[in-house]
Amino acid sequence: MKTLSTEILVIGGGAAGLSAAAEAASAGAKVMVIESDLHLGGQLVKQTHKFFGSKDEYAGTRGFKIAEILLNEIESCKDNVEIHENTTVTGFYSEDKTFTAMRGEESFFHIQAQKTIVATGAQERLIPFVNNDLPGVYGAGAVQTLMNVYGVIPGKRVLMVGAGNIGLIVSYQLMQAGVEVAAIVEAAPRIGGYWVHAAKVRRMGVPILLGHSIKRAVGDRTITGAYITGLNEKFEPVGEETFVDCDVICIAVGLSPTTEILSQAGCKMMYVPQLCGLVARRDMSMKTSNPDFFTAGDASGIEEASAAMVEGRIAGLSAASSLGYPTEHGKLDEYWSRLQSLRSGEAGARICQGIECVLVNGWEDGRNG
Repeated sequence: MKTLSTEILVIGGGAAGLSAAAEAASAGAKVMVIESDLHLGGQLVKQTHKFFGSKDEYAGTRGFKIAEILLNEIESCKDNVEIHENTTVTGFYSEDKTFTAMRGEESFFHIQAQKTIVATGAQERLIPFVNNDLPGVYGAGAVQTLMNVYGVIPGKRVLMVGAGNIGLIVSYQLMQAGVEVAAIVEAAPRIGGYWVHAAKVRRMGVPILLGHSIKRAVGDRTITGAYITGLNEKFEPVGEETFVDCDVICIAVGLSPTTEILSQAGCKMMYVPQLCGLVARRDMSMKTSNPDFFTAGDASGIEEASAAMVEGRIAGLSAASSLGYPTEHGKLDEYWSRLQSLRSGEAGARICQGIECVLVNGWEDGRNG
């Protein structure tokens, strides 16, 4: 069986992975990027809205344009970057430090790397309700892929479940595509996303029902409607059910970090609610307890893509430096300063609490337990 080798393996070609690959390759390291999708860019290619944040992280630029910027940066150091699209890393075997990978459904091979950056992103969360397996129930990421990548609308009238940033942004994008949004229901007593996103959909006449959730979907072979209900402070259904006429139910109730490879590598893991799940403990260089593994982006905790790009820069810089490649003095401090700036708001305070839980001063000082 064929075995490929590289100095730095980057698993995931999204915001964090591309940033890590660009940073490491520009330092002179040989980098291999593995991406399970048919194209690089991850969630960025689906994002038609303009980013917030800072100038360094392309504030005011639409997500798919940021993907193009990162890909151009990769192209500028293409002699050091090997890219495998439509390829999935299926496992890591610590006894011989080998990854298994599958390209499409035809080619199975091994990969060996001196250092690995896990930028595998996140998985969409789902919620249980009656008939949630009917055609017409989508995750928000699937809806974005259909519309913004393939130009296909999922239906005519949508019930959105979740009023975080993703639910609000996808609702607006649906309306831009000519799809009616019947309502947005949110179990929490307040909107989880940025007010500017909520204001846009409200101005377009979409009700945002707080303290509500879906109870059951209606339909024989496809979705024809849904019943929603109010929730009490214990998130238990209360009051009468209300019927919503829709042919699509879009679920946007959050994400969970994708960390299986990190667990297989023996990295010390920790469940951190502020980071939305199980993540690897790491130091300021994004290095985990396994000195050959680094983490970045949503795989290290759910956050905005702007922060994912900076974490990718830190991981790429650190992985290259660990192999002896020269890196610019003070660059790590600069990147951390940018991260702190991005995390300065109300939402960032929660992220910072989570980071404090998993961050260690250094794996050599005995404080990594």
